[in-house]
Amino acid sequence: MVIVECTNVGLTTIFKAATLKGLNYHVFMLYSYAISALLLLPLCYFFHRKTRLPPFTFGLFGRFFFLGILGFTAQYLGYKGIDYSTPTVASAMTNLTPASTFVLAVLFRMEKLELRNFNSQIKIMGTVVTITGALVVVLYKGPVLVSTQTSSVFARHALSTATAAGSDWVKGGALLAAEYVLVSLWYICQAKAVAEYPAELVVVFFFNLSCAIIAAPICVIGVPNSSAWNLLNFDVRLYSVLYAGLIGSGFGTLVHTWGLHVKGPVYVAMFRPLSIAIAAAMSFIFLGNNLYLGSVIGSLIISFGFYALIWAKAKEENGEISHVDNFVESCSQSAPLLKEELIT
Repeated sequence: MVIVECTNVGLTTIFKAATLKGLNYHVFMLYSYAISALLLLPLCYFFHRKTRLPPFTFGLFGRFFFLGILGFTAQYLGYKGIDYSTPTVASAMTNLTPASTFVLAVLFRMEKLELRNFNSQIKIMGTVVTITGALVVVLYKGPVLVSTQTSSVFARHALSTATAAGSDWVKGGALLAAEYVLVSLWYICQAKAVAEYPAELVVVFFFNLSCAIIAAPICVIGVPNSSAWNLLNFDVRLYSVLYAGLIGSGFGTLVHTWGLHVKGPVYVAMFRPLSIAIAAAMSFIFLGNNLYLGSVIGSLIISFGFYALIWAKAKEENGEISHVDNFVESCSQSAPLLKEELIT
């Protein structure tokens, strides 16, 4: 999960660099989904050719297609939001995911919430604080804390593009917030799908295939110019598409799905805040983006809410373990053989 968060920050950074070189995000999305699906198809056959899996049904295909709708819509909003803002803002807004995932997990009865329980109260507090921090990032830009005078082509192009187009910080933040709420819903639905069909490679393949099918008409209509689809020049545009298809939609989605299957959606969402410092450093070094006070304050508030949430989750799991240990200990007093059997 830590490695995936690093690769996700790399994805948003290289995407921003590619768009500054003229790559349209419609082209980027369709190519990345198609590359990932083509990569996963032979892997599904190789790893699951001798595995007994549940039969395919129309209901299962419908679930895969619904996951594709959620994933495509979330990424569409996210890439548009990055286009309006910066990768640093995108990474700061990812901290909405633990809170929104927790709320949705409670609604779908995948998490327990008892209002009189101290751990549940801490979870609620962490959720509210996290959302407050996200609003600070979106609504308050503030003065520049760290400015760069880098001579990077990307930085000069970024400055001229922002000045000419009037980059909308609030609009970008709102789109990114909507993306990560949809990502939380995707976590919930993906966890249910992989529980029903326990083959992560197959689930991720059909997810990317569904996204490609959905993206094809929308992206082709959005970019009718055929020359925009030519990425044969070996530059950052081609590299970004290959990176997104192999690492982002492929490896990253696969690891997320595996984590959802093993530990559940809240656990996977808890790793999102790791991307803040990574994104700030990469945006400063490679894109020449300035670091603003609003992003720092909002990220600190979000991180506080996140760690309150993860602390309550850890205390809850430790309480369950202690309960089991007490049960084993009580059994050992009257039946030593039973203790040995329970331990083994």
